[in-house]
Amino acid sequence: MTTQTWIITGASRGFGRALAESALAKGDRVVAAVRRPESMTDLEAVYPDTFLVVKHDARDTGAAADLVRDALDRFGQLDVLVNNAGRVLVGAVEEVGDAQLRELMDLHLFGPAALVRAALPAMRERGTGTIVQMSSQGGRMSFPGVSAYSASKFALEGWSEALAGEVAPFGIRVMLVEPSRFRTDFNAGDVLEFAAASETYRDMLAPIRADMAGVDGRQEGDPARAAEIIVSIAHSDEVPLRLPLGREAVERISGVYQRGLAEVERWADTARSADFEGVEASVRPV
Repeated sequence: MTTQTWIITGASRGFGRALAESALAKGDRVVAAVRRPESMTDLEAVYPDTFLVVKHDARDTGAAADLVRDALDRFGQLDVLVNNAGRVLVGAVEEVGDAQLRELMDLHLFGPAALVRAALPAMRERGTGTIVQMSSQGGRMSFPGVSAYSASKFALEGWSEALAGEVAPFGIRVMLVEPSRFRTDFNAGDVLEFAAASETYRDMLAPIRADMAGVDGRQEGDPARAAEIIVSIAHSDEVPLRLPLGREAVERISGVYQRGLAEVERWADTARSADFEGVEASVRPV
């Protein structure tokens, strides 16, 4: 197996930690981009030659180039970039303010976008590379209370789908990972954030708030197994554009596709009637 060099954001715990451990165990080299470098001292001790910890805030777009440079200076190449750092905010549309929404967009879209732009020249030069965008089943579907989170993940998905077509000619692959509930710290009290509840939506969203807060430690997904799958795919010849992870993600995302197709078919004649009559469809490049 060819040795690969990874950059993983948010590697101190959850999926990021599991990915770092899995990649290192397979002999790969890992650059962990974390806000608290002291959280990685145990892995540094075990893998002193193949592990580098860099203090990094995933929202800081100006630091992206330095992070990539650190990886190249230490290991000479960059094969896999994982934009993993993230968190959730629960609240109705009217309960989430502009600053909170922008902060999630910074974390889930603008930060990853800057890091991808910084990484692409090195990948293009070598004619190879894999970009792993940690999305969510919430990046393909949404429900009351998670509008801000889903908005940021939907944005990441659309951005990454276009990216995949642009970089494929250079030998670079893009994979959007769409997990369901995994036993990470995603639902932990110090990670999960709730917007201030309003009288208007308090009762409506109470079950969702309780469910999000109460599932911590009981999620059905195994982060270690998920990490092994992602690392294995990164080393393989075939990389899917989208990878739902977990039984719930497969079932829910499949249902979204099926319901969406049924709705398109139901309204197809009405939709087609909006075109000029007798005008041929234009030739498109894609």
